[in-house]
Amino acid sequence: MAWDTERTRRLLLEAATSEFSEHGLAGARVDRIAEAAGVNKERIYQYFGKKDELFATVLAEALEAALQAVQVEGTGPQAVGDYAARLFDHHMANGHIPRLVYWEGLERGIAAADSPVRAEFHAEKVTRIQRMLPGVGRVEAGELLLTLVSLVNAWPVLPQLDALIVPGAGDGAARIAARRAAIVATVTAAAAAVTVAVEPAVG
Repeated sequence: MAWDTERTRRLLLEAATSEFSEHGLAGARVDRIAEAAGVNKERIYQYFGKKDELFATVLAEALEAALQAVQVEGTGPQAVGDYAARLFDHHMANGHIPRLVYWEGLERGIAAADSPVRAEFHAEKVTRIQRMLPGVGRVEAGELLLTLVSLVNAWPVLPQLDALIVPGAGDGAARIAARRAAIVATVTAAAAAVTVAVEPAVG
């Protein structure tokens, strides 16, 4: 019977996503990934190369899936706020993405910025922000996007800060809704400020 290469690859990526999300790059174990996938670990090296290359593939595919799932819609500050809300919803449903991004920052740092694939991915995201806010330059759009993704990624990964900074705010669906609303308000205000800065003077 022919070997189902695509199915094996998908099983390995799913297992690796869970492993890297839980343990990071340094703490992840190839043996555990292979066991969880039900595949010989030699397949990992065959399909992805070294462990750090597997990590890069896992994160790149997760981010690309998010890019396709959370579409940019509309123009103006309110549309940017809505985009932040939908990205927050996506990341709450796919909690591995914020964790993988944080692990990458902690373990790879600025070296991760050398990836042409990641550079192209984020350049496209900046372009999408520019489309939402006509007239805004790439630097300003980039700063706004960095603020947006920082807010969206941080909260699921830093529950201790939530408990320390907003004590008594509760938990569960009500707390998630409140934090979502706070992020939307902040991002919308930031987008409005950027838009005002590029509007031509009247008179």
